[in-house]
Amino acid sequence: MYGPSTIAARRIFKRAIIQGGLEAVSLMSKAGIMPGARGMGAIFTLHHVRPATTKEFDPTAHLTITPEFLDASITKLKADGHIPVALEDLPEFLANPNQAGPAMVFTLDDGYRDNDMHARPVFEKHGVPYTVFISGGFVDRTHSIWWETAEQLINQVDEFTFDYGRGDVSLPTRTLVEKYAAFDRLHKTFTCAEQESIASELDAKARAAGICPTGIVDREVMDENELRQLATRPLARLGAHTIGHLNLAHLTSEQMRSEIIRSSERVAEITGEMPRTLAYPYGDRCAAGPREYQAAEELGFKLAVTTNPGVLHRKDLRRQFALHRISLNGYYQKRRYVGALASGIPFALI
Repeated sequence: MYGPSTIAARRIFKRAIIQGGLEAVSLMSKAGIMPGARGMGAIFTLHHVRPATTKEFDPTAHLTITPEFLDASITKLKADGHIPVALEDLPEFLANPNQAGPAMVFTLDDGYRDNDMHARPVFEKHGVPYTVFISGGFVDRTHSIWWETAEQLINQVDEFTFDYGRGDVSLPTRTLVEKYAAFDRLHKTFTCAEQESIASELDAKARAAGICPTGIVDREVMDENELRQLATRPLARLGAHTIGHLNLAHLTSEQMRSEIIRSSERVAEITGEMPRTLAYPYGDRCAAGPREYQAAEELGFKLAVTTNPGVLHRKDLRRQFALHRISLNGYYQKRRYVGALASGIPFALI
């Protein structure tokens, strides 16, 4: 097993490689190389949108962008010929061969309060529609957000003891490097695993340390009244994101379908109508596959989105329950990087 310093070095090295790649792709795009790679546009994924803050321990910094970067991103995309499209209108857009330009589609996962406070004004300024995917368990404060809980817990303890699958293991968390190593170990445990029992253990340890996991949710996530008000905004739509934000691929078929159905019903209670769009929690190939795609179609959604990276193509009309998205990452908040990602070149080269 790698030690904390090795894990930290790998984090830094990975970010440097990605940044170097984005710089190279930006130059390629500016030079007009591979102009067809951008396809018919892209769906962008966001989580937190809020003013920049400085935190020494910030293991989920990639999930946060600033309102200024969102503004610059939309401005850049418009300058490059992208046109705003609502997510639920995407099938019609893809079916029309005479579009004025590639689409830019914006989605925000988990329903954070800052989506309304800081992202909404930017979208309204530019006339860009957006979809907020909400998890019923977060709205009702019955489920915690494990990565938010873990950040707060690991940040305040000098030793983190947890059962990673083979009994309790105690990791030192006195230094910043050790804290990141402990968080990464926990993140790996949550990946590609049944999560409910792991989250319960984490919540129990947080409470023992004086941290209220659902209190974190209450602070960060919009409640029913706030979401109902948001849904009245002309450019806003609410989509389903399950109840417990669990890895669907590791649930039984019955549990998986229940998570989706109850989530749809919860959105309908807020908006007055069943949602037409679904985002799979986590959304990568380890969290959603053909079984989940089929369920989304059978349960009446118009389309569903993953977090598998890529741009849009006309062939997506045949896989509209497994649509790709591009994450706007908090580590790479430069206007030219948005252009590089939207160019589609990184995904054509994979």
